[in-house]
Amino acid sequence: MAADKDRPREPLWQRLERPAAAPRQTLTAERIAAVAVAVADAEGLDAITMRRLATELGVAPMAAYRHVSGKDELLELMVNHIYADLRLPEDAEWRETMRALALGTRKLMLEHLWLAQLSPRALLALTPNRMAIAERSLASLRDPGLHADTMMAVFRAVDAYVHGAMNYELALKSLMHENDWTEGDQIRADLAPQMMWHMRTGRYPTFQRYLDTATRKDSLEWQFETGLDYVLDGIAAHLASIR
Repeated sequence: MAADKDRPREPLWQRLERPAAAPRQTLTAERIAAVAVAVADAEGLDAITMRRLATELGVAPMAAYRHVSGKDELLELMVNHIYADLRLPEDAEWRETMRALALGTRKLMLEHLWLAQLSPRALLALTPNRMAIAERSLASLRDPGLHADTMMAVFRAVDAYVHGAMNYELALKSLMHENDWTEGDQIRADLAPQMMWHMRTGRYPTFQRYLDTATRKDSLEWQFETGLDYVLDGIAAHLASIR
């Protein structure tokens, strides 16, 4: 019994690719994923349970377990399902590919807010569609003078920028949703007492200059793309120096 417990579990994707012994069922892994994504998009991750999923699918509560063992594997299916929508250009140079990766990931995170709430296991899940994206991203970074470790470092640097920027953007959206706000001025009005106290101390002259002169405070897409360009510029300068 202990040996069975210690044995590594078979990967979900290996199990799903095994030829079925019976004719294809109406209930498929893809249908399960699509329905679960729809529920999570509308109501958040907390709404996703195996019982709720069975209700939405119109099947017996145990039917989905023929495909997934529980919520962890269900989240893998969901992540794989939405990453099918992230398209990267074929045979493009590295900068175009990395930019498409960043913009595509931002779009996914805005369309599926629950992505920012994934557990560490689901966040790191190796699904076919995510692996395909990583493969194409890394392939764009292939170069005779570029070490394998450097390729992965560049890929992760872009990914880290995206998720860091999106944590801020999604927090803003969440705050606006909670308060039924529709404009950035409403956030600033709420923060005004705190901000005014800080500015009156005179300790933050550069931030004061930003408040007085900035014209794109609510242009989140512009902020994201501008920051991304600086990240890519830095990578390009470093790559040029090591070739």
